Amino acid sequence: MTQSTAAPQSHEGAHAEPCIITIFGATGDLTMRKLLPAIYNLTRDGLLNENTVVVGFARRPKTDEQFRAEMLEGVNKFSRNKPTDMAVWEKVAAKLFYHQSTFEDAAGYEKLAQRFQELDKKYNIGGRRLYYLSTSPSEFTSIIDQLGNAGLGNIDPFSAKAWRRVIVEKPFGRDLDSAKKLNTEISHVFDESQVFRIDHYLGKQTVQNMLVLRFANGIFEPLWNRNYIDHVQITVTETLGVEGRGPYYEVSGALRDMVQNHLMQLLALTAMEPPVSLDGDAIRDEKVKALKAIQPLTKEEVCRRTVRGQYTAADIAGKPAKGYREEERVNPKSETETFTALKLFIDNWRWHGVPFYLRSGKRMPKSGSEIVIHFKNAPGVLFSAHDNKLANNTLTLRVQPHEGISLRTNAKTPGTVSRIAPANMEFQYEVAFGSYSPEAYERLLLDAILGDPTLFIRDDEVENAWKIIDSIEAGWAAGAPPITFYPAGTWGPPEADTLLTREGRAWTPLGS
Repeated sequence: MTQSTAAPQSHEGAHAEPCIITIFGATGDLTMRKLLPAIYNLTRDGLLNENTVVVGFARRPKTDEQFRAEMLEGVNKFSRNKPTDMAVWEKVAAKLFYHQSTFEDAAGYEKLAQRFQELDKKYNIGGRRLYYLSTSPSEFTSIIDQLGNAGLGNIDPFSAKAWRRVIVEKPFGRDLDSAKKLNTEISHVFDESQVFRIDHYLGKQTVQNMLVLRFANGIFEPLWNRNYIDHVQITVTETLGVEGRGPYYEVSGALRDMVQNHLMQLLALTAMEPPVSLDGDAIRDEKVKALKAIQPLTKEEVCRRTVRGQYTAADIAGKPAKGYREEERVNPKSETETFTALKLFIDNWRWHGVPFYLRSGKRMPKSGSEIVIHFKNAPGVLFSAHDNKLANNTLTLRVQPHEGISLRTNAKTPGTVSRIAPANMEFQYEVAFGSYSPEAYERLLLDAILGDPTLFIRDDEVENAWKIIDSIEAGWAAGAPPITFYPAGTWGPPEADTLLTREGRAWTPLGS
């Protein structure tokens, strides 16, 4: 039976115990851009225990001093707090170490265990370990197995207060079978309560605020159902192409890379029922129920309700942009999608008949992530004589780049002529609460140290999301629908617009 390690969502007064954070794949881009800046910022804000130790684990030969110098470059460049406070950095650097080994070498883990014992004794760590798998997914099993073989997994040799936790980066499997296999392999070494599957989207302020928005506001909670909501749109787009990640993207595509995790998590949070408490597992229980209510698509439904596109060469702002098939290490006849749009239904009482439209793509005109709730129109009899059609009310939750919430209403324009136009009521975190806004990785790292699983993904969440994705992939493999093309710098193939326009709807422009 899975243990509950949930803590309250509010961390006010919570005490971060000293622990050793071990980053596997520490010479990778994520460590320099996100993880060490997050650790620096948490230290600067007084949220980490002063005896927290960080050990980087990677293949390349490197001294502690070299590793510290490289990580300082990352903090200088990528930390949200500039300039770097060198007094704070010195505190981090004094407990920042490097351990060289391949991920498959048992001797490297034996030496790591010895080093842990030394650090435990020196800094009074008490056997607490947080392992961060910042590696290729192909390395996950080797690392987990070696941790288990070295006695560094679900074994507490020091005291009753010792704990072991592992953070696993996405992608978590590439289909349902591989996800189940990986879950099983991890379970041989770690209990599910010790596993923290990370999706950095869940650390963003707007995503965290969704529970408050929905369940702490009387003006929204009664309306959040099929009686008042016409449809929901979830958009996550990027202006970038594959940026040299051709081999990864060729086996992933937009559906596996973005929809299975980011967009499915946003959908689950939007659609979930009220949890019985703010306990981490209570919230995740409701997310799983929402995903279970989405039936896998038949081949015919895949053909009618999905679009897959691929960007082609074009000029963007006067500069040439390659097509996907011209990108480095990409098959010149590739059928991999760089854009996808879906129409899904949640077959439960709350959402029956309400379509959820999802889209994600590369080489889009704008980068951003938004959830747009489209409410049903008010009866138009009072304003039927007006030339302009009344816009429906929308509630937009902006996840990035400028986190906030926008409510669109209809209003009379100034002047003697009675005209109606949409007007937005805007809320932005920066404006309302000042410029301080922790990065997503700061919140998620702190949550893992505190043992709060709320913003992490449980094994059954992963598997239920893959059931939906696998049904779509199966339809695509059978050629339904065929891949279509769109010029780089546009909003995807015209079929994505048709997905909505044939029912009298349209995509909401990003940032509108």
